[in-house]
Amino acid sequence: MTPAAPPLEPAPPIAHALDEGDLPAMAGLLMQSRQTILPKRLGGAGPDAAQLQQILLAASAAPDHGQLLPWRFVLVPLNARALLAEVFGQALAERDGAATPEQLAQAREKAHRAPLLMLVVVDGRRGDERIDLFERLASAGCALQNMLLMATAMGYGSALTSGQALKSAGLRRLFGLHEGEHALCFVSIGTAQSRKPAPPRPVPGDYVRILTPGGSTTGF
Repeated sequence: MTPAAPPLEPAPPIAHALDEGDLPAMAGLLMQSRQTILPKRLGGAGPDAAQLQQILLAASAAPDHGQLLPWRFVLVPLNARALLAEVFGQALAERDGAATPEQLAQAREKAHRAPLLMLVVVDGRRGDERIDLFERLASAGCALQNMLLMATAMGYGSALTSGQALKSAGLRRLFGLHEGEHALCFVSIGTAQSRKPAPPRPVPGDYVRILTPGGSTTGF
């Protein structure tokens, strides 16, 4: 088992912004410092009960048209990981009848990574049916980003992971998903044991266009 390690200290620019009280700069640096740390690199100590409460509370600030609360999170504690591991193994076996014992073991092992693991579920039918699934997914994405940023501010690494097992009947049974509910992804949070250099971030010119009076778009 990987030995526990203390959460990473805030990067110097973030600490400087805190000292100076420059909240916009602090927020920007926090957002830019967030990066995906794969679950296999998340070990050691995870958030304690008070920190978990803060992380989950951050989700409640997400935009939510109609106050539907169209998403929920299911925590998977360590003593329930074996159940998820069997679901992962069975899902692979159903997809690939030629999967080797080693491949099945690797699929099951994924359930045991990261100190904190939770499933994100989006409900496409809860409340006002006029609010479509895309809006509900957008709300869930905002809730997720809020939680990831809170975890980053605490010094933890995090990742969102998906995969074909999310659509398996076994996973739906395990988590009690009803018709209209979608398993969106897993959230993993823990202490980063290692990390790769952050990839270059896109700049606004890469993803922003301006609508012209003539009805076309031009660069930002």
